[in-house]
Amino acid sequence: MVMCEWRAVRLTNKIHGHIGIYSLIGVKMGIRALEEFRALGLSDHVRIVSHAGLVPPVSCLNDGLQISTGATLGHGAISVAPDLAEPAAEFTCAGKTLTITLKPEIAAQIRDDIARGVALYGHSPKYWKYVEHLAKRYRFTLNRKEIFDITAK
Repeated sequence: MVMCEWRAVRLTNKIHGHIGIYSLIGVKMGIRALEEFRALGLSDHVRIVSHAGLVPPVSCLNDGLQISTGATLGHGAISVAPDLAEPAAEFTCAGKTLTITLKPEIAAQIRDDIARGVALYGHSPKYWKYVEHLAKRYRFTLNRKEIFDITAK
């Protein structure tokens, strides 16, 4: 069963510590992958290689991927390519692999919005309010069925 996006976002925000943009994108990406695998008639035992790296803010995508798919670092079902930092991941299930990448224009919009916040507020409490506001807006305006490029291998 695919987790409800709203529930996955709430759980991710709880473990992530705040409402974040990339953790939200990770939730949307993970759920989208599970939807694609279901369309192929595959189970939900998914393995993930994240391209989000290990450095915030892009690495925050990893938290959303874990919560939305149930593939955790502790179980070895997700690994992170440490030398990358892009909102993308490879999902494998029953021998099928999907690469899901945030569309370039949306990735650029998010980068620009984050850079604007840093320029205006540094990493002050006002910056985190700004990020929270953006994440809430993105939650409702970015449709997971429209924001990703998906390729199958």
